[in-house]
Amino acid sequence: MAELKEDNSTATRGRAKAREGVVVSNKMQKTVVVAVERQVKHGTYGKYVRKTSKYYAHDEANGCGVGDRVRIVETRPLSKLKRWKIAEVIRKAEIAS
Repeated sequence: MAELKEDNSTATRGRAKAREGVVVSNKMQKTVVVAVERQVKHGTYGKYVRKTSKYYAHDEANGCGVGDRVRIVETRPLSKLKRWKIAEVIRKAEIAS
């Protein structure tokens, strides 16, 4: 039985958390603010309530604009507030003309 144990020295870490949200600010260099909305059931009344969380995400190419729908993934701390990075732009915002 002891021989079936594998060496965990090359084991990979767990899957990184991922969120989907809308860019609400891109005024910083290589950083965007992403608002992620979720629905939580109220403890007493049972009604679903919308909650919004804001995440600072690293955008290396400065390619995201306000209103873009993006997927962010968790990463190592990049600054005091940045712990997420842009994985992909799902949908670009439509430009009103």
